[in-house]
Amino acid sequence: MPRFTSDGLELAYDDIAPPGHERTILLVHGFASNRNEGWRRTGWYGAFERRRIRCIALDQRGHGESAKPHEAEAYARERLAGDVLALIDHLGLNQVDLFGYSMGSRVALMAALLAPDRIANLMLGGVGDSMITERDRPPGNPMADAMLAEDPETIAEPMLRSFRQFADEQGEDRLALAACSQSISGPFDRAAMARLPMPALVVTGQRDTLAGDVEALAQAFAHGHAVVVPGCDHFSAIPHALTKAAVFDFLDGVLDEDPWGR
Repeated sequence: MPRFTSDGLELAYDDIAPPGHERTILLVHGFASNRNEGWRRTGWYGAFERRRIRCIALDQRGHGESAKPHEAEAYARERLAGDVLALIDHLGLNQVDLFGYSMGSRVALMAALLAPDRIANLMLGGVGDSMITERDRPPGNPMADAMLAEDPETIAEPMLRSFRQFADEQGEDRLALAACSQSISGPFDRAAMARLPMPALVVTGQRDTLAGDVEALAQAFAHGHAVVVPGCDHFSAIPHALTKAAVFDFLDGVLDEDPWGR
């Protein structure tokens, strides 16, 4: 298993390069997941390999086989995005396609904003306009509380209980995940997003109650595209064949250049 160092932390990643590969994609998983669960088990490694696409997948700090600091400040959005850019530098790559899911989408977008020249195409999954709008937040930090609860059956909110059960199934470090969830960042700057030069895809399940409006987020980009995967929620969209089809259509340039008629 290859590793590299970013911001003083040792992070794990996979690098699968099929013979004759024609492009490179970097994958950034979501909260409480890891590269194996988020991408390998859901069929993305094999799908990219069949397309002769070099596939690089990072275990984000606090997850999988990467270092797991327990301080909230270690999970600032800029530091997570810095890990992505550090991996690109570590591998000596000039430019990559970048695909994030859920929390990984926020990290991927931050990386694109920090270094737009390094990202050829940007793909964001499991998100919508909640990334660019102020949200009403419940008092305290329910996600951190869910990760720290001694008994997951005491977690009343079904979505929080699902994330906790998922973390437990993956054997993740709950103290690290609690710290990660305590690092709260505000909405992204729409003006900065509109200046991004690369094409952007937003692909989200129809029943994803966490995401918000998918098309509203896509329209914030100069070259944005929105795809809604019918019948899928936040968890079931990522392995779905229609999500893969949307990503490959986007990379193949099949989607309309400007669906908003601008």
